[in-house]
Amino acid sequence: MFNDTRSLAAYLATRRSGRPKDMVAPGPDRATLDAMVAIAARTPDHGKLAPWRFVVIDAAARDALTTRLVEAYRADKPDAGRLEIAAIEQFAHQAPSLVVVLSSPRPESHIPLWEQELAAGAACMNLLHAAHAHGFVGGWLTGWAAYSDRVRNLFGSAPERIAGFMFIGTPGAELVERPRPDMAAIVSRWNG
Repeated sequence: MFNDTRSLAAYLATRRSGRPKDMVAPGPDRATLDAMVAIAARTPDHGKLAPWRFVVIDAAARDALTTRLVEAYRADKPDAGRLEIAAIEQFAHQAPSLVVVLSSPRPESHIPLWEQELAAGAACMNLLHAAHAHGFVGGWLTGWAAYSDRVRNLFGSAPERIAGFMFIGTPGAELVERPRPDMAAIVSRWNG
């Protein structure tokens, strides 16, 4: 697809996250989503542990996930108001495709946990790149659901943690360039 490094660099510079609530159909079909997940799994991985897992939430399972998310939210936050519950009810239906990425560390390994968690984050980023490469937009969300043990238990168990809810679809609104950090503030040269 890329004839030289300039075209790859230009391509990478165009990747933008999309807001899941602005995503519309079509999303990737099953084969395309499987190809995206395969790309996401091509992540740097010290020790070859694959300390991540992908859980694809098919459209037919979104209502069931919504029910379980609401139950978990009410259990975690018994004083939740109607607007909070309405936001939770919409969460799983925001985009055509949803993949939950779990950080799945291997505690028995000599590879530091921090490196394993970084690898799970890299898998999330690779999934966003794969969505972009296939002509879709992706959005990586966390929030309450990513930090709730009740929600995590829908997909796995401790010591796993939700690295992100990865929404994929077609942009329904123009993607806006977000402010980027001043490079001078985040890049330095060490001279010994």
